[in-house]
Amino acid sequence: MAFDFLVPVSDKVLAFSEFLPQQSLGKNIFKHTEKKGLPVFANATVAIFGVLESRNAFEKKPELLDIDGLRIQLYRLMMGNWNSTIIDIGDVEAGETVEDTYFVVKEIVGGLLEENIIPIVIGATQDITFPTYRAFDTIKDMINIVSVDSRFDFGEDDELISSNSYMTKIITDKPNNLHNFSNLGYQSYFNAQEEIDLMERLFFDAYRLGEIVSDISLAEPVLRNAHLVSLDMRAVRASEMGISANFSPNGFGGREICAISRYAGISDKVRVFGIYEMENTSLSFQLTAQIIWYFIEGLSFRIKEVPSSNDEDFTKFTVPTDAEELIFFKSHVTERWWVEVPSILPEHTKTNSIALLPCTEQDYLDACNQNIPERWLKAYKKGLN
Repeated sequence: MAFDFLVPVSDKVLAFSEFLPQQSLGKNIFKHTEKKGLPVFANATVAIFGVLESRNAFEKKPELLDIDGLRIQLYRLMMGNWNSTIIDIGDVEAGETVEDTYFVVKEIVGGLLEENIIPIVIGATQDITFPTYRAFDTIKDMINIVSVDSRFDFGEDDELISSNSYMTKIITDKPNNLHNFSNLGYQSYFNAQEEIDLMERLFFDAYRLGEIVSDISLAEPVLRNAHLVSLDMRAVRASEMGISANFSPNGFGGREICAISRYAGISDKVRVFGIYEMENTSLSFQLTAQIIWYFIEGLSFRIKEVPSSNDEDFTKFTVPTDAEELIFFKSHVTERWWVEVPSILPEHTKTNSIALLPCTEQDYLDACNQNIPERWLKAYKKGLN
């Protein structure tokens, strides 16, 4: 049983939580302890666990991730007005081989998904995204991945998997259950033109850092369609992390990355949330703890919505275009928007399928001016290939 490999929360963290106020997370999280064992999974909403594997780091880690330091910063935060039941199931230590670690992570995440518990995975390196993706093999046929990252993390086909090439492994590994990949916050000077071209050829979506920073709401529709979210803390600027090595002076600020995390929590499709590549600094731990807090905050606002013409909670808008009519829906409950995208391109008329895609109000206004976003065309190209 993979859960047997979990190491309990340390006595140091447990002792610290004893002196916290009753309203703190540390007093309200059910913990895996040496004495009591794993917490009860029944009725749990979220399960937090760490992964201390770092052997496949692209930039080698000089020291292990101080997961205790992160937990202390997380536990001292105050609970929100949430209905979530949070458990902390401890940590996965590095196995005899990296593949052993991957197997344990895959089994743990898969087991939590079967229990309808959302794993929050705290990993030393982002290659841990791969086993969390493979955990969906018996849960869901096709999934959407959103990576919050300054890089696309593609590598050569024959390159060993690493924190900078795990996406190539996901794309090429069988069975291929990846339906769509979206990147939020890439920075062009960190990505070869061949990688940018590959994103285009595979009909994946990519949003530059400047786009998202100038309008953070652009991230919400992308995350609304995600099943797995992988956040590379190197997408955050160095000054926010309290460290300079391996981090860039450009990147998301603390408010922006917390807003993205909250959007991920609000999305009723997100089943796994992974945070990777943080460093052992007080600022890094504080910001990571707040990111987790905002994700759980978002969970408390989750509403499952399926737009329909017959549902009085939605208003339907019809926009004629030069090709076909576009149907938009606006929710009266959350004020979110969706669009039905028909087969716009003539060469794609071999199917009459309809894609219901999350969008923004600005997308609706642009469509009224006959400006059709490229990503809608990509969605159909992907579905028809």
